[in-house]
Amino acid sequence: MKTKLDPERIKKFLKEDKFIISNHARVRMFQRNVSTDNIKGIVMKGEIIEEYPEDEPCPSALILGFSENIPYHVVVAQCEDHMR
Repeated sequence: MKTKLDPERIKKFLKEDKFIISNHARVRMFQRNVSTDNIKGIVMKGEIIEEYPEDEPCPSALILGFSENIPYHVVVAQCEDHMR
C-alpha cells in the first residue's frame, strides 16, 4: 500500500507552480467556466473526502471545495516532484 496524500505537500506544489492540469481537466474547466486560479483555491481550501492510494502512477484523492459558493470536486494526484 502506498502512503497517504499529504495536504500540506499538495499546497506546497501549488504555491511553487509544480502542478500539471490534464487535457481532460482543461476541457471540463472550459465547459464550466472555471479558471486555474479557481482550481487552485478549491484545492487550497478544500477537504479530501476520498483517497486512492493505489492509483498509478501517483496516489490521488478527491477534494471537495467551493468557488463563489459553488461546490466542486477536484481529483489531484501527488507525485514525487509535482501534483496533477
